[in-house]
Amino acid sequence: MSFAPAFHAEWIKIRTLRAQLGALVAIPLATVAFSALATADTDGADFDPLFAAFFGVSFGQIAAIAFGTTAVSAEFRGGALRASLAAVPGRVRWFAAKLTAIALPVLAVGLTTGFATLAVGGAVLGEEADGISTAEGVRAAVGCGVYLTLMALFAAGLTAVLRSGVSTLSTLIPFLLIVSFVVGDMSGNAADFLPDRAGQVVLHGTWDGVLGPWTGLAVTALWTAAALAAGGWRIHRRDA
Repeated sequence: MSFAPAFHAEWIKIRTLRAQLGALVAIPLATVAFSALATADTDGADFDPLFAAFFGVSFGQIAAIAFGTTAVSAEFRGGALRASLAAVPGRVRWFAAKLTAIALPVLAVGLTTGFATLAVGGAVLGEEADGISTAEGVRAAVGCGVYLTLMALFAAGLTAVLRSGVSTLSTLIPFLLIVSFVVGDMSGNAADFLPDRAGQVVLHGTWDGVLGPWTGLAVTALWTAAALAAGGWRIHRRDA
């Protein structure tokens, strides 16, 4: 089977699973809701209106991670992977089709989420939003979509390595919600290279770290590429 029908088959799997569709819907809902709450509080000398408008991405990314995780973990239940590889014997081709079926909808939803979050955040901020330039807003909205896509793929690669959705989620979610913040406050610039902190630089109007908006996304992309390479190797080397 060539790539196009393999991709079509993987897309059918994803869009027919309620959990997958629910995760996609949760991305904009969680992001916009938590961003609106964050922009309601404009106190503090270090207030960054752009990051406040996109604060909800920290929670929306969990839905993106759940989407990437469940899309891959479903293959390790009930012999589904064996059936998939029987239809697409080329494991690299199958994995590429699976990843494309994950990336495209998350990117589309992520870009929509980015611009919706910018609009809602700007409306809630009111006059505080005057400090956000058009270029910064567009950069953050596009960066939001790219970042969410990279995190979904990062989770997909890790799931392929661990062969368990539960293990992936129980590792990534505590790390993103707790460990990353604690390590970031304690270790200075080294923490800037963690996948979430690096990627979210694009959402900041001001940033004191060593990475810029696009170099930060590049670091996240490297983490994602490493996870996908490890996941592809695991699938290639191990029988279904």
